[in-house]
Parts: sequence; structure tokens; C-alpha cells
Amino acid sequence: MTPHSEPDVRDIEPYRARLFGIAYRMLGDTHDAEDIVQETALRWHETDRLLIQNSEAWLVTVTTRLSIDRLRSAKIERDRYVGHWLPEPIAHVDALIDHGASASPGRDVEMASDLSMALLVLLERLGPVERAAFLLRDVFDCSYDEIARVLERGEPAVRQLVHRARTHVRSGPRFRPARAAQTELLDRFLVAVSNDDQEGLLALFDASATFTSDGGGKASAIRNILNGREHIVAFLLGLERKAAGRLVHRAVMLNGEPSIVSEVCLPGAPPSLFCATTFATDGHHIHAVYRVLNPDKLEHLTGEV
Repeated sequence: MTPHSEPDVRDIEPYRARLFGIAYRMLGDTHDAEDIVQETALRWHETDRLLIQNSEAWLVTVTTRLSIDRLRSAKIERDRYVGHWLPEPIAHVDALIDHGASASPGRDVEMASDLSMALLVLLERLGPVERAAFLLRDVFDCSYDEIARVLERGEPAVRQLVHRARTHVRSGPRFRPARAAQTELLDRFLVAVSNDDQEGLLALFDASATFTSDGGGKASAIRNILNGREHIVAFLLGLERKAAGRLVHRAVMLNGEPSIVSEVCLPGAPPSLFCATTFATDGHHIHAVYRVLNPDKLEHLTGEV
């Protein structure tokens, strides 16, 4: 490869979905994930491929280790983040699903569900190495022996990492309702909001529901997590009344689940993306709402939803 030339990434194309999927689930950031895959491609083209016995294993190992290093530095940045940090929502989950020869439609659905905002938020509880071990085992179905090689740990230590990570993740609200139930619940939510129906909205939320918003200091957002359906509904309807019809909501798919994008619509101006809202539900009630307002995290959604 000549100096300053762009790498020919065609060699890694069969593995790109898996690599990007690992990096995004590790970091919750599309730009960082793209950078990780690009760095992996650079290292791939700088390496003597004759010394590599298994291309996929090598690429997964490099991507995972780069992601661990990036997450360690990101943890420091997120400690200084203004307000609550939420992962970037993503519209096209096909970019993160490995449609390999052995994949099945059922496996694709399962992989998409493992992109949910609720799971990504739960993964923030884990340390970088724990997070990598959990994802490689429970999402990408790697063997403990493979994970041990990637993480340069003994297999017993890897099993302990995975067990500890599962304990942390399962202690949080993680649901996998049917898609039809999610869609119906979202439709009822949009109708209740548009009709200023307080009782209708209250009926959709679990009593102990939470509402988390991320403005990153670049958009007006609630700094504290709202707890309880009464507070959440009062906030949502208050925002609608204040917007006086200038806020338009659309149902879309984000992170593999029915979600909402909201746009500000002013006379004589094109719609402007205001926020993206995702939900954790059990198919009957909403247990958590995650709203991203930080424009840096919405930029890549423009034109995609």
C-alpha cells in the first residue's frame, strides 16, 4: 500500500456487518464504530496475510480490542458529558446484522433485538472487557475458547466475565415483546399525545416508568431522569401544548424497534429534526422512554427516516 493511499476494503466486505455490529454495540456511537472498522481495515492491509490462519477471527479480534481501548477513553469523556448520555439511535440495522450463510430469519430478528436502546443503556453498566465478553458470547455466539483468545484471558476468567455481565444486564428492565404489540402500543401513544389525552397516556405507562433525555449541552433537555408515569405524562403533554402544533411526530424503526422521530415544522421552512424517541416495553406498558435531542447524535438520521 502506497503512503497516504486509502485502503482497499473489499477484502473485509464479507465481515463488515459483523465488525461494525461489534463496534457499535460496544460504543453506542456510529461515528466511533465506523472509525474502528476503518482502523481495522488499515491494520489488515498493513499485515502480512500469509501469517493469518483465520481472517474472520483476526478481524474480530482487532475490532474488539480497538473497541475496548476506545470505550475506556469514552468512559472518561462520558463522565464529563452534560446531562445523561444515551447511545446514538440508528435507522438501518441491516448494517449491523451479520447475514452469513448460516444465518436464519429467526437469528436476524434476534440480532436486531439486541440493538435495542434499552439493552445498549444496560450495557453501559459494564466495564469494557465485560461488555466485550457479553456481546461476543450472547449476541455473536462465539465460543468461550474464541473469546479467551480475543481478550487474552483464560477460559475460566472469560466464563466469569460473561456470568457477571449477564447478572448486571438481567437485573435491568429487558423485554422482548412481539413486534405487533410494540407497534400497537406506539400507535396508541401517538393518538393519545395528539388528542391531549392524559388518561389515555397514563394507561400506557407502567407506574414506575422512567424518562431519560440526552441533549449533550447542545439542546434543551431534562437533566434529571423523570420517574413515575404522572411526571412523564405531565411533561409530554406540557411540551405538546407549548409547541402548539409545530411539533410533528412520525413512527419509524430505530435500533430494530418501533420508535418516533419528531420534527419542528414552521411555515415556509423545511421540517427540522427535533428528537428521536425509543421505548422499552413489555408489549402492554411502557417501562422506559429514551429521548435523544443532541443534534450531533441525530445528524446521521437526517434523510434516513
